[in-house]
Amino acid sequence: MAALVPLSGSAFAASRHSPPAKGKARTDKTFETAAVLRDLWIGHIFWVREVSIATIEKRDDAAKIAEQQAVTNARSIAATIEPFYGAAAKDTFFKLLAGHYGAVKAYLVATVANDAAKQGTATQSLTSNAEEIASFLSKANPYLPKDAVNNLLLAHGGHHIQQIQELKDRKYEAEAHTWEEMKNHIYQVADATADALAKQFADKFS
Repeated sequence: MAALVPLSGSAFAASRHSPPAKGKARTDKTFETAAVLRDLWIGHIFWVREVSIATIEKRDDAAKIAEQQAVTNARSIAATIEPFYGAAAKDTFFKLLAGHYGAVKAYLVATVANDAAKQGTATQSLTSNAEEIASFLSKANPYLPKDAVNNLLLAHGGHHIQQIQELKDRKYEAEAHTWEEMKNHIYQVADATADALAKQFADKFS
């Protein structure tokens, strides 16, 4: 298991700028799959951001709706693997994504409450969940090596932490830059997943 990540998110940051994997030229089907995954993952960071803003501003009704959308989005992301790995894998992936969201939400609540101890616990949960997701995906697909996926997810978690801190501190210009990093990074996650699926299931992507 990776070492616990400090609250600053600096341990996450080390893996943010990993170069994308190189491989064969993508087919049209691969591009289409990557586009679908990009859209879904953008939905993830959008709705989590909406939950964060509404929670910080104490707008409970807005936070509730945003959270419902975040959960619906997680189900949609999990469903993308069902055609390749089956319903049981989809259900497992959803539970892992729910764990990711739960850890981010716990960090958000702790940040609003200025509770450093609970921030630390949430960060630990986010770190262990990243390893669990990486282990799950690497076992399903040999083209998604555990260490590489774990690094991608740690970086993603670091973006969530950084964004929450900046929103809480009203550092909106900094948060705008974080959003751009977050968006570009999640595109990398989506593209890496599409490429790995295309390699493992070449007959479906030809």
